[in-house]
Amino acid sequence: MTHRLALSLLGLTSFGLAGCAAFSPDSGMNAVSELTSQTINKDVAFVRTTEGAGAVDARVRQLLSRTLSIETAVQIALLNNKGLQAAYNELALAETDLVEQSLPPNPVFSVSRISGNGASEIERQIVGDILALATLPFRSEIARDRFRQAQLRASLATLRLAADVRRAYSRAVGGNEMVALLTDAKATAESTAQLAVKLGETGSINKLDQAREQVFYAETTADLATARQTATSAREKLARLMGLWDGGLDFRLPNQLPPLPRRPQALPSIEADAVAHRIDLQIARLELSALAKSLNLTEATRFVTLLDLAGISRRTRDPEGAPFRERGFDVQFQIPIFDGGEVRVRQAAETYNFAFNRLTERAVNVRSEARDAYRVYRSGYDIASHYQREIIPLRKIITEEMQLRFSSMQVDIFALLTEARQRLASLRGAIDARQRFFLAQSDLQTAVNGGGAPADGDNSTTLAAAAPADGGH
Repeated sequence: MTHRLALSLLGLTSFGLAGCAAFSPDSGMNAVSELTSQTINKDVAFVRTTEGAGAVDARVRQLLSRTLSIETAVQIALLNNKGLQAAYNELALAETDLVEQSLPPNPVFSVSRISGNGASEIERQIVGDILALATLPFRSEIARDRFRQAQLRASLATLRLAADVRRAYSRAVGGNEMVALLTDAKATAESTAQLAVKLGETGSINKLDQAREQVFYAETTADLATARQTATSAREKLARLMGLWDGGLDFRLPNQLPPLPRRPQALPSIEADAVAHRIDLQIARLELSALAKSLNLTEATRFVTLLDLAGISRRTRDPEGAPFRERGFDVQFQIPIFDGGEVRVRQAAETYNFAFNRLTERAVNVRSEARDAYRVYRSGYDIASHYQREIIPLRKIITEEMQLRFSSMQVDIFALLTEARQRLASLRGAIDARQRFFLAQSDLQTAVNGGGAPADGDNSTTLAAAAPADGGH
């Protein structure tokens, strides 16, 4: 009997081993790489060896050797950012959980020996958790859903980093363009202020006009200092996102933002695209699926939470008689007298309902975010295009006409300076509008594919803790 029980336990264990998971060569990075390639057309790498680190460093140095475009900056960050590598480490840890949950429980073997007055007794037991073996396929399926969630979370971290780099790049380059504009404006204002002082000494202008020129120079100087600090901070943030050490701060950025596209994107089905492609929604759907399976498992095992089977072999040696051997088995199970599993079932059901409501709320928010992001994108394009097509050309005409009138002495120097200030304001507005457009373009991509900041209602960690993958066993 003992041998048959042992063989039965080994047979059940072998059956469980047939469906267990094994470690993949890339720790699940194939799904992350495929999704990232389809969404933003960039390469990702999980660096775990010295050779891999050397290859990444060489690629980063090559990309840094030329002036960075926004796409190059994103690629450097995806290869070199250590925070993203940590997210990939979390994915590798999630795979260890998958493999662990798919393995059957190890049988327990025990040996005891009792002796006295010349007699001795040796007992051997092999114990197996039958309930864990019976529920192994269900727990393994839940663990696979959790691992797929981990892959999507790694993909989400990748898209989030790409979106952050795009925003930082637009701010850094826009900051450089603003600094260049204000540097020229400061030089002109300084010359004008000095001229006003000299004219004031000769009595050619009054104190009011003199003070106006001096305060314009002072304000331009302050604006330039602010713009330099803003551009420096944006550059530092971009360097952090790209994972660059001190030597990498010498990367080159263009002097101005790229021109606007010839026409804006037309996205008539942006809400449907967002609902279909948003990674945070896919994570929430998988969470709901895993919780549903966990709820079914909890309901199926609500009355039986412990079922152990042990095979026993006992050999007794008595000095007054011949030694003899005893064989048998031991079954342990919990009697549901006080706890019939209702608490666990109620907890699993409420956790499932919680996740369902969160998913529904997130779907509603995603549709709204997509609509709002597209409106901001279109209005940003229209405003920046209006500056480019209407305001700046008209300002150029006005400046040229004022210079002609000044040459023919139809207007004085102060009218010309007033126009210069107004033109400076228009140029600053054009730079701001173009920068806002590129930021809105990044936000639009984020609204469709994901990669924004974590939502306030994102409780995937709490949900996972509230509903264990083994259904509470």
